[in-house]
Amino acid sequence: MRILMVCLGNICRSPLAEGILKHKARQRGLDWWVDSAGTGGWHVGELPDQRSIDVARRFGIDITDQRARQVRPEDFERFDLIFAMDRQNLQHLQQMTSRPEHLQKIRFLLDVLYPGQEREVPDPYYGGPEGFVQVFRLVEAACERLLEEHRPQ
Repeated sequence: MRILMVCLGNICRSPLAEGILKHKARQRGLDWWVDSAGTGGWHVGELPDQRSIDVARRFGIDITDQRARQVRPEDFERFDLIFAMDRQNLQHLQQMTSRPEHLQKIRFLLDVLYPGQEREVPDPYYGGPEGFVQVFRLVEAACERLLEEHRPQ
């Protein structure tokens, strides 16, 4: 399974999602390829936000090997699933491709928990540390469900 997690700048939500899913897949012995990217390019090459690093570390996950990058056209070929954190990211991804086989790969991450409800992972950037914990817990629950749905038979 190849999964891309996408948020706006690739420094808060999507790095947490990448780190959580990689960690949990590795714990289960799954050979999943997980990456993250942003629809915007402001932070390309930067580490995740320190608050994301801190909350991940608090839960036993190291995301300091990640560097922000922007979504590329070839990502639509390389990944099986592309998860957007919010509506703006989802729409931007949909605008980047018109191929039906690419469009069907794109969905809200929280759709795995709340099918069809189009719930968004809130952006914690302008808030305090508690927002990052909330995002971690939401994303962790979604990753758990995703792993259950795609458990090898």
